[in-house]
Amino acid sequence: MRLDKLLSHAGYGSRRDVKELIKKKHVLVNDEVIRKVNIKVDPKKDVIIVGDKKVDYEEYVYLMLNKPDGYLSATVDKYDPVVIDLIEGYEHIDLFPVGRLDKDTEGLLLITNDGAINHKLTSPNYAIPKTYYAKINGVVTEKDVEQFSKGVILDDGYQTKPGILNILSSAEVSEIELTITEGKFHQVKRMFKSVEKEVIYLKRIQMGEIKLDNKLNLSEFRKLNEKELNYLSSL
Repeated sequence: MRLDKLLSHAGYGSRRDVKELIKKKHVLVNDEVIRKVNIKVDPKKDVIIVGDKKVDYEEYVYLMLNKPDGYLSATVDKYDPVVIDLIEGYEHIDLFPVGRLDKDTEGLLLITNDGAINHKLTSPNYAIPKTYYAKINGVVTEKDVEQFSKGVILDDGYQTKPGILNILSSAEVSEIELTITEGKFHQVKRMFKSVEKEVIYLKRIQMGEIKLDNKLNLSEFRKLNEKELNYLSSL
């Protein structure tokens, strides 16, 4: 790829800024001072230095965010804070959230600039399972488990695909885990509404084989590890 495009993508400013760096002889490729902006480089093979710092180029970025309540799963919004506001150090890359979590829902949210992976993780054709932990206002019973296993009818008449409902505790406020393969608008909340119960707390804890890192506090993020990246590459 062109050197100026690579350096711009790596956070060294606009292509005009990169041109100025090259003009001032601040850029080296394989120990050679570069004087032209349009040379082609291979980021996997060539050693690129800006100033005295080696450039570690990443075409795609994959991050795990523990999303807090109050943030929209979006890149920009006029009225509310968005999850991208929490991602510091990657302002030079056009990142976006993979799928959506409701504003009041917490938990696992992947952030990337890889459109192909976003499609695979969110497309109904791939049916990637997503697991949620929730607190439910109402006693969740084995009858609910059976109904969810067959799919329930939402308020708009849509019948969901089967979901796996696991009761952690059954009381006036029940605790459950639910795994579904769809992502309809407010789906978990609407599924429980269909059995006359209310979700009062919701947190996504797993997406495919990627589990929320319990070391991440709310609003914290980290890069995906090798095992998680291998899972993405297998899709």
